[in-house]
Amino acid sequence: MPAHTGSAPPRDAAADAPPHEPDLRHHGDAEVRGTEGALTDLTDLAVNVRSGTPPAWLKARIAASLDGLAAYPDGRAARRAVAARHGLPVERVLLTSGAAEAFVLIARAVRARRPVVVHPQFTEPEAALRDAGHDVTRVLLDERDGFRLDPAAVPEDADLVVVGNPTNPTSALHPAGVLAGLARPGRTLVVDEAFMDAVPGEREALAGRTDLPGLVVLRSLTKTWGLAGLRIGYALAAADTVAALERAQPLWPVSSPALAAAEACCAPKALAEAAAAAEAIAVDRAHLLARLGEFPQIRAAGPAAGPFVLIRLPDADGVRAALRARGFAVRRGDTFPGLGPGWLRLAVRDRATTDRFVAALGEVLG
Repeated sequence: MPAHTGSAPPRDAAADAPPHEPDLRHHGDAEVRGTEGALTDLTDLAVNVRSGTPPAWLKARIAASLDGLAAYPDGRAARRAVAARHGLPVERVLLTSGAAEAFVLIARAVRARRPVVVHPQFTEPEAALRDAGHDVTRVLLDERDGFRLDPAAVPEDADLVVVGNPTNPTSALHPAGVLAGLARPGRTLVVDEAFMDAVPGEREALAGRTDLPGLVVLRSLTKTWGLAGLRIGYALAAADTVAALERAQPLWPVSSPALAAAEACCAPKALAEAAAAAEAIAVDRAHLLARLGEFPQIRAAGPAAGPFVLIRLPDADGVRAALRARGFAVRRGDTFPGLGPGWLRLAVRDRATTDRFVAALGEVLG
């Protein structure tokens, strides 16, 4: 697997690389399930879905849509709502079955000779590209730089570049100007903004930009609104790119309940609620980081901007197992390219949950 490093000072990527090939298909939901696949009663710090969601008003909207299940889904109203939310014409919007479907469509529809994925990040983009027969080049960011992106690390001949912002699992928020500088004619630049609505003010967002050639922005409604089981997201891109992706989709890819949710979550009141949630997450994240700072053996990657934090500590796998025995599920980090067995990802929860977790962590670390 070709790899480049985007960091300073330079390092030997081969020497620092994890000693195993990461499992790109492992995701956080596996941490909260039992051996038979059923959900457990563990306190979930492994999945980056906002707790206490979906809210009652959104459940009511979804439930009301069930009366129309006899009809085929009609996505026009939801598409208009997403377009209006970002100030775009509808032909620049594609509704998808979660952001994960968009990665599959891109891998199938975008012709790329040198696809590049910036890691550590959500592993599904690389998995989808591999499944479509692409030879993927990895750009590995360095913890010593806070996993910040150096644009010079992206190969000049890359004609497809995928990067997350804020990035899962590092919680790094790349400046919009840095990402915009990667756009150029002949290159498709895919920016995964699945967690951008959890950033106060959505600062550094590229959604809504129409001046950058080849830009594709992906958004998810599953994280902030607790809709992972419903599968709803969307892509924002030039009309010809949207048309190409749409041709790769099956008929009626988004269900009527998911379309109802998309329309509802783009309403002004919903956007205001999401903005308030982002502010609350920032406060809760600061509390989590402060409590983690009580342990000298833990180092948190930062600065963190997403609804999760990435930490490094000795015997992370053993700590994860011991926390599970005490009722807490956390996300292993070694399945992300560029990380190794010493990393864990923690979802941000309310202060009371964090304090319970830190008490259990104190028992484990002695």
